[in-house]
Amino acid sequence: MSDGTVRLERDGPVARVWFDRPHAMNAMTWKMYGEFEQICGTLTGLPDLRVVVLRGVGGRSFVAGSDIAQFAEFKDGADGIAYERRMDGILDAFAAVPVPTLAVVDGLAVGGGLNIAAGCDLRIASTGARFGVPIARTLGNCLSMRNYARMAAGLGEAFAKRMLLLAELVTAEDLAGTGFLARIVPPEEMDDTADQLLAKLCSGAPLSMAASKTALGRLARTALPPDDDLILSCYGSDDFREGIRAFGEKRRPGWTGR
Repeated sequence: MSDGTVRLERDGPVARVWFDRPHAMNAMTWKMYGEFEQICGTLTGLPDLRVVVLRGVGGRSFVAGSDIAQFAEFKDGADGIAYERRMDGILDAFAAVPVPTLAVVDGLAVGGGLNIAAGCDLRIASTGARFGVPIARTLGNCLSMRNYARMAAGLGEAFAKRMLLLAELVTAEDLAGTGFLARIVPPEEMDDTADQLLAKLCSGAPLSMAASKTALGRLARTALPPDDDLILSCYGSDDFREGIRAFGEKRRPGWTGR
């Protein structure tokens, strides 16, 4: 199965980032994360850039999380801390892009895909698109404090708890009242809606939007509490190893709380 790729295309003042692994619902491999990180650095230095749009190839998924098979390489909780720090670094690099960012979500935005979408300034979704972080029924791992903060800020604490504790995949329509999505439109209207929003973002005052984005980002990152103890407790657990085995064997995990 292909490791996939993340591609950058320039269209005048618009940069388009494509997550391209459609046969695996655009689940992210280590290679793809590395490419995305490099693209974030490139975007920060592009002249005359006004907006960035992120989208998955294939129309069935934005990003269906990290490729779970890769977690079989993990030996203990320290690997979990290293992974979460790496993900924080990539999303911090994306947050440092000084222009507005837009996620266009067809199909699934799950796990790491939801984290990437939550890291965008704006999001639109097709009707029936699904969002979630079902780690409580899949791997038994956890998120970094920064990703929990993004979920709580974007969805509200109550809805974030619904997603995390019930391990639900909710629809775009379920999210309509949260403010997380700027637009929800039928699939056939996604391209036109995205183009309209991109045109509006390109017409705004660049320095004003950059200041607002930077200020809100600074507020979101202020005084986050530590999380190493939480990450160690999950990634270093027997339950996490059971989740990996169960995924490979295509069965439900047998959780023990150890």
